[in-house]
Amino acid sequence: MAHPQVVIGVDSSTQSTKALAVDTGTGRVLGEGRAAHRVDSRHGQESDPEQWWDALNTAVAATGWADRAQAMAIGGQQHGLVTLDAAGRPVRPALLWNDVRSAPQAAELVREFGAQWWAAELGSVPGASFTAAKWAWLRAHEPANADRTAAVRLPHDYLTERLTGHAVTDRGDASGTGWWTPDGPHPAVLARIGLDPALLPAVAPTGTPAGRARAGGPLRPGTPIATGTGDNMAAALGLGLTAGTPVLSLGTSGTVYTVARSRPADPTGTVAGFADALDNWLPLACTLNCTLAVDRIATLLGRDREAVEPGGAAVLLPYLDGERTPALPHASGLLHGLRRDTTAGQLLQAAYDGAAYSLLAALDDVLAVDRPAGTTNAAGTAASADTPDPAQPLLLIGGGAQGPAWQHTVRRLSGRPVQLPAARELVALGAAAQAAALLTGEPADAVARRWGTADGPVLPALERDDAVLERIATTISQTAALQSGGR
Repeated sequence: MAHPQVVIGVDSSTQSTKALAVDTGTGRVLGEGRAAHRVDSRHGQESDPEQWWDALNTAVAATGWADRAQAMAIGGQQHGLVTLDAAGRPVRPALLWNDVRSAPQAAELVREFGAQWWAAELGSVPGASFTAAKWAWLRAHEPANADRTAAVRLPHDYLTERLTGHAVTDRGDASGTGWWTPDGPHPAVLARIGLDPALLPAVAPTGTPAGRARAGGPLRPGTPIATGTGDNMAAALGLGLTAGTPVLSLGTSGTVYTVARSRPADPTGTVAGFADALDNWLPLACTLNCTLAVDRIATLLGRDREAVEPGGAAVLLPYLDGERTPALPHASGLLHGLRRDTTAGQLLQAAYDGAAYSLLAALDDVLAVDRPAGTTNAAGTAASADTPDPAQPLLLIGGGAQGPAWQHTVRRLSGRPVQLPAARELVALGAAAQAAALLTGEPADAVARRWGTADGPVLPALERDDAVLERIATTISQTAALQSGGR
């Protein structure tokens, strides 16, 4: 019997590293490994990149295939700022995507250049999560550390470079920095934030390897390593996502996205104009507060996360860590409309509703990037011939996707059918598909479609609860000044 051709896909996330050993022929997972990360939340959200490397070695070894894998790729948390000295060691802990200390720098960048300029030139209006804002924060608050920095990397770049010795990135993850364009880093942005382009990795062409594994890592020396990508781009690969298919991911953060053939350009900043890991685009909207925020509310109420009850008129906005969509980085949780007869279960359901609302409100904008020829969308982007079908199921993924309360909330507030892909760990699967593509010559998304990763049951649509949507929208509008933190 022939031995399977095996690749390893890695998901290096905020909280942990997951690794999957996958049969390239069938997509069957042959081995798994996991190792936790520590996040320091005392001042912002920081993490030591060295522990990511240790976790990568542990997780890959635990798959049982490290010495036999024929290729590997890494999907990593987006936006994080990794600063390295001349010896390749971290200058300081990495600033993670959800560290909002850089909100003032992001706001100043938008004021200086203008939102329309950002949308037209870079496809995205930067917020606190974008790497450009984080570098500007470092320049302003830790100039000695900025001066010591000899290399700037994203999290997956750092790990790929540790594996191969080559400083490369990919267009997908690079598009979340706030300085990437298809023609190279934008010189005006780099000049404004004081970042030397010589500190940045090269962007590898789609489908090319980053290099080969060196000795001292988890793999056999010489094993091909794909360029990897950001976690959202890797999940899109893991689903084999096609243009116009909507995805809602319920994790620590919440995201909605699709693959588009047109470059997004939304001056409101709701839709980020990310590139995908191939040759298309990945319009995406993201919230900071999703499953962990709702679980925290459940804990405060002393209830199981599934112990929701219908009814009531309360609105609960679980903006426990500030919020990205809507752009309220200094916001906090807010409860409005509490009555004598409001129950704890109704409050918990209101937390689900509040967390899901912003994602679903952004979904139409995300799907509007590709429009019928001759029209434009709300973000001003020229259209393609593809029109998304409003009855097309919404792919529901992430840690919350298996929760009945989350499923019901998304169906009730979207009015859409929901499909639940049976495949798990889609970021790692997408990285595995990218690694497999090095061996088979297929596009990575075609590999995932061959594996059937998006297959799963479809839950029928429910009538959309417009009354709740209107109540939440009104509350957000009326409390905007309060939630802005007086800024």
